[in-house]
Amino acid sequence: MSQQALLVMDVQQMIVDRYPDPAYLPRLREAIDTARAHGVPVIYVTVDFRPGAPEISPRNKMFGRLAGAPASAQANEIHPDVAPGPDDILVTKRRVSAFAGSDLDVVLRAKGIDHLVLTGIATSGVVLSTLRQAADLDFTLTVLSDGCLDNDPEVHGVLMEKVFPRQAEVTTVAEWVAAH
Repeated sequence: MSQQALLVMDVQQMIVDRYPDPAYLPRLREAIDTARAHGVPVIYVTVDFRPGAPEISPRNKMFGRLAGAPASAQANEIHPDVAPGPDDILVTKRRVSAFAGSDLDVVLRAKGIDHLVLTGIATSGVVLSTLRQAADLDFTLTVLSDGCLDNDPEVHGVLMEKVFPRQAEVTTVAEWVAAH
């Protein structure tokens, strides 16, 4: 029997604030509550850096502007509407993919997890990068299409309809909840 885990990626307050969708967090909360109720581990993945961000090269186009910047105390805070529970696992990554610079793979293997259910912000960022790397690591994958957000609806649609189905089952939060 496959052992699933729900990955809740990059739902930090400062990121959620850039994606105004009032229905998103309640929908994501429904997936989280369902996972917990059915014994599916919930793993929160956040992006964060040490003070001064020594992990960031100024050549990195996405994160380079943060190199040498002082760390923000709130930078890593998960949005309170979907806050982790006491039994949830927290993973810190250093790049876009949930696997990059984190111990996610070690945690998954230690818990015997072989099926990842992906949610997060942004579809074209953490979700895409994590899906590709997880597929290369032979995980079974499900993407909750409305459990992901992107600032570009067209990109979100192309990924969900054309790219992700090649490597994952794509479903909605409601369909996933109903299946549990």
